[in-house]
Amino acid sequence: MSSIKVSKILIHPIKSCRGTSVPSARYTPQGLENDRKWAVMDAVTNRIITAREVSKMVLITPRIESDEASPYGGQLNVSFPEDSGCESFSIPLHPDDACLESWSILPEITIWPTHAPLDGYICQSLSDSPTAPSDILSQYFGKPVHLIYKGPRRRVIDATTAFPELNATALYQDMYPLLILSEESMQEIEHEIRPKVGTQGITEGWRDGKVAIERFRPNIVLTGGGPFAEDDWEDISIGPEGAPKITLVSKCTRCLLPNVSPETGERDEAVPFKVIMKFRAGLDPEQKFKACVGCNAVPEADGIVSVGDVVRVGKMIED
Repeated sequence: MSSIKVSKILIHPIKSCRGTSVPSARYTPQGLENDRKWAVMDAVTNRIITAREVSKMVLITPRIESDEASPYGGQLNVSFPEDSGCESFSIPLHPDDACLESWSILPEITIWPTHAPLDGYICQSLSDSPTAPSDILSQYFGKPVHLIYKGPRRRVIDATTAFPELNATALYQDMYPLLILSEESMQEIEHEIRPKVGTQGITEGWRDGKVAIERFRPNIVLTGGGPFAEDDWEDISIGPEGAPKITLVSKCTRCLLPNVSPETGERDEAVPFKVIMKFRAGLDPEQKFKACVGCNAVPEADGIVSVGDVVRVGKMIED
């Protein structure tokens, strides 16, 4: 187990937009610092929009620029593809109370129709630009939207079959604070794709095409444990002895979002969804007709994770 290490850390500041690879990140029980702290919502329905519906969201690039001298600890710079005609903008990284008091807060934002509504502040630009971030994003989406920053209301997330007493919270993640995935799992998916080229809509380009792990939008990528090693873990710790326990509360059931290329924003007809349905379905007892890739996780306390950190498996799942 000592050979398992962290190979990549990905932060996705704005839900469903491009992620950023970082060498190190702080985390809390709500996830990596600055991960899914912002989201884009439909200004008419108040529903959060994801790349499941608007695949070109993955081409929006938020970049964290830390600055200790700034009253906001830095800024989040947001840019768009050159051919979009949309101008870049910057917003406070950690807006203070005075800043938030000047922003409108929305108390009834929907992330899932079956869950309690969330809250969020409508973000404003750091500059004196007459064009607000929401207006620029509305141009990109072709309809009225708002860029929102998670409000103070706690978002309690669902317990799982394995952890019925789970008491955890999250921000704008689909549900759980962290997603953990092994690098070797992508090689296994590629191995499954090759013989199927020419069938089920799998095109010739996949004969030697690589499945970028970014398609699955993990937070912590591991190497050294083998394909889907995380399936068998109940809890782990990352880094030095005494690092906080991270509980793997469930396997992550996958939708069609991994079919969207993080490089082009285009959705593939078949890959990887049709492929993973062939050999990764039935692993979640509650959702037997969904494929699972990666594991949802909840840290028990604050900590720091860095690329190269050793991963210690605390407890294996009992059969």
